[in-house]
Amino acid sequence: MSSGPLLTSPLVSTQWLFDHLGADKLVILDATVFVAQLPGGTHGYVSGHEKYIIDGHIPGAVFADLTDVFSDPTGPYPFTRPSAELFAVAADSVGIDNETTVVVYDAAVGQWASRIWWLFRAFGYDNVAVLDGGLAKWRAEERETEVGHVEPIPASFEAVERPELWVDKDYVAAVVRGETDAALVCAIPPAEFSGEAGNRPRLGHIPGSLSAPAGRLVSRDTNALLPLESLRESFAPVLDEPRVVSYCAGGIAAASDALVLTLLGHRNVAIYDGSLNEWAADAEAPLVTAG
Repeated sequence: MSSGPLLTSPLVSTQWLFDHLGADKLVILDATVFVAQLPGGTHGYVSGHEKYIIDGHIPGAVFADLTDVFSDPTGPYPFTRPSAELFAVAADSVGIDNETTVVVYDAAVGQWASRIWWLFRAFGYDNVAVLDGGLAKWRAEERETEVGHVEPIPASFEAVERPELWVDKDYVAAVVRGETDAALVCAIPPAEFSGEAGNRPRLGHIPGSLSAPAGRLVSRDTNALLPLESLRESFAPVLDEPRVVSYCAGGIAAASDALVLTLLGHRNVAIYDGSLNEWAADAEAPLVTAG
């Protein structure tokens, strides 16, 4: 079987994608999710599918639904990672097989795209990259978009789990107790990290965590990732650690940190999928409420 364009990094530029639009065995995914305020002042998540259809998307892009299809809808928390079987069905549904080159983007700061990238990695597939700057940068450069639905080509994907790319609550607790040698990196916004804001019953961060907010990994001007030299300074305290565990509220922003750590050359990164949704629900699990 033929394969798609060669990827040399888990990050591609808008120019790279423009140059490869229409290439055989290339699938572009729009993974946008929006945070919406619900009645009662709480927050929920809305699939970006309607805006993808009406407001437009990168030409040829297929919509990847993270709210239901690329997550386990029966899981205890939003965006719970799917089983290998569910993930294979999700990949099939957007036209991806094990010879496809995948480029994924979103309309935010890349956290949703990074989550899809991480899921593919976790299920044994590395021929996937995040679009640097996402839809915002693509539009700012006045590149073409199109509206309406894009029907994926039928495909069959074989998932092979890499369980080492995930950790659970017990593992994180062992890190906090000093029984396991790993570093913790937290991708939530600074005000949530310090406990000044948040929607969880218990606020703050897991003790010993480095703050690396997903929203501060990108340039406000271009929406693209900051230069690697700058990012290396931000992550310097953990780069020499034998393992780094990234977490956030629900395992989404954590994927942005995981992407940057990977770009910086760390080869032992994992995501705590339950993140603070799970940790803060346990009254006995320690939280720190200072910056």
